[in-house]
Amino acid sequence: MEELIKKAEEKGIDVEDLILSALSKVDPQAGIRTRLELAKKYLSEAEEYLSKGEIVRSSEKAYKVAEELIKALAEKFNLPEYQQAVREGRWYTYSLTNAVAKLSLKLGDWIKIGWNSAYILHEGKLDLDTVKVMMSDIKKMLEEAEKGL
Repeated sequence: MEELIKKAEEKGIDVEDLILSALSKVDPQAGIRTRLELAKKYLSEAEEYLSKGEIVRSSEKAYKVAEELIKALAEKFNLPEYQQAVREGRWYTYSLTNAVAKLSLKLGDWIKIGWNSAYILHEGKLDLDTVKVMMSDIKKMLEEAEKGL
């Protein structure tokens, strides 16, 4: 199984996302809950890396927090971007960003602020203080998303 996963990942296939998508088809609420739990796990990992001064790893995990939250919310509200991801078997950055815009109109600017901070972190090469500021936006995003999920 590990070899199969490794080969899929080498081809650019997000195995975790495929499994979550399959779970969502069978039980949408379970898929949404699992994405929320993943976001919490990624935030914990991001904070741990940050405490060790591992800025790049922390930034990568923080981005994953926002990504999972957007996917969960897009699924909950059955946005066209979610439907496209199901049809195509993957998410694109532009789809996530379009979903962010729609969700911000429905739920508030905290989504847009969290996503923008995560996207900036994804670019990397930021100093520790900047990462901490951006991370606080992502934490707020998780807190607010939990209320709606």
